Amino acid sequence: MPIIEAHILEGYADEEKSRLTSALIDAARFVIPAPDEAITVLLHEYPKAAYARGGVHRDPASALPDPSQIVMDYLTAMEARDLDSATGWLSDDFEMVFPGTHPMRSLEDLINWAKGRYRFVRKTYDNVDAFQSGGAAVVYTAGTLSGEWLDGTTFDGIRFIDRFEVKGGKIARQDVWNDIAEVRAQ
Repeated sequence: MPIIEAHILEGYADEEKSRLTSALIDAARFVIPAPDEAITVLLHEYPKAAYARGGVHRDPASALPDPSQIVMDYLTAMEARDLDSATGWLSDDFEMVFPGTHPMRSLEDLINWAKGRYRFVRKTYDNVDAFQSGGAAVVYTAGTLSGEWLDGTTFDGIRFIDRFEVKGGKIARQDVWNDIAEVRAQ
């Protein structure tokens, strides 16, 4: 079964190395039909003094933050209506698209659009999936929506999927799909 060896500079935290080994296992399983327990990952760490590029000893790059955690922190702030915190997770060129909308570029745009639809929405998450695709980490969240319509009646169990692109530790794009319009029409 596959054995994957990676050479890295010393300085990464154990949690960061665990994320790396998990990502390497996922990458192998994307091509090779092997169960996780059959894939071995070996990380070889080297001190700064044992590595040079262009004759210069280098420090390791900082690990990227976990994109799933970035998305969940953003969504938690949104649900709490902590818009300042939520906005801090967004890139300067952020855009989001909800069913039936043109791209929105700010949380204020979203709030103004949602005012005519419902009083509030909460999400229950069934799964969160993340992977790298080109220059962005892609994070999908899926689950159900619950909340309150404008007339005060409640709703729940409405399916949703959100897709996020995370670049440089910030959310650059959010695409939303859900069944809220179908349920509302009933």
